[in-house]
Amino acid sequence: MRVLLIGANGYLGRFVADRLLADPAVQLTALGRGDDADVRFDLATGSPGALTRFLDAVHPGVVINCAGATRGGARELTRHNTVAVATICEALRRSGCGARLVQIGCGSEYGPSQPGSSTPEDAVPRPGGPYGVSKLAATELVLGSGLDAVVLRVFSPVGPGTPAGSPLGRLAEAMRRAMQSGDGELKLGGLGAQRDFIDVRDVARAVHAASLSAAQGVINIGSGRAVRLRDAAGILARVAGYGGALNELDGLPHPGPVHAAHTAHATHLRATIGHPRAESDHHPTATSPAAFPYPDGCGAWQQADVRTARDRLGWRPRINLEESLADIWMEAACRI
Repeated sequence: MRVLLIGANGYLGRFVADRLLADPAVQLTALGRGDDADVRFDLATGSPGALTRFLDAVHPGVVINCAGATRGGARELTRHNTVAVATICEALRRSGCGARLVQIGCGSEYGPSQPGSSTPEDAVPRPGGPYGVSKLAATELVLGSGLDAVVLRVFSPVGPGTPAGSPLGRLAEAMRRAMQSGDGELKLGGLGAQRDFIDVRDVARAVHAASLSAAQGVINIGSGRAVRLRDAAGILARVAGYGGALNELDGLPHPGPVHAAHTAHATHLRATIGHPRAESDHHPTATSPAAFPYPDGCGAWQQADVRTARDRLGWRPRINLEESLADIWMEAACRI
């Protein structure tokens, strides 16, 4: 099976590539903007015609799109998450390769949900920010393309390779600094959000399964269980061996990077778990709080209904959150 993987050097793409390379039946070609891609091509600026000519030459049976942007202003997100997918869909329509498309969507497409609920694939999407809007637009393009296609809506991926600027990556970095400086108390903000965390290696297994299946439409990929960030912080402290107190700051956190206080009289490390908003999204005053502590526009709760993945892909998550957090900590602890 010839597979064209787009975005092989991204957070999800690296693990998808590893999974596919472990399958002796797969012949993998990586397309991307980096020098180490098999084929260099920028989906945000390249023409569908140019991509069509490449598809006709390689003739893949499956195209997997892991590329995209998670941060930036609305224009940048639209260019990398929506325009890029429009280019893929148009190129596949023009090509004679007849490839199946596996598009990586995200749980942010759904937006906020009712606490205690599990979000099914037929829920009405109401994304709460430009990232979710750009990804939802991409999903609609794929579903309306007439192609043999499936969209995997991945909820909150975690595990090795978790970006240092992501909420859990920032939490691990704050804990590393606290341990390094001997702080006996770690003050954190934004721990009330509950998210459905799924290990990135389980996501890669789902992508592999989707590429081999005949399933179409939207399929949720998550653990099926919401976990409060406060509880994730406790697990991380345990695997890290941090014996200090974890105290939550009152109210919403203010935007800004995780940092140790630099003034001479400061004795505690204060950390905000959400990442800074893009400049174009800031409120007029620098001290205004973010709309939600967790930066995905999904409010206080998100939990996936994952029965469709089980029934149509034969997929279930295998890696628990403690193992994922242990891998995040291992990488954070190795930073100098």
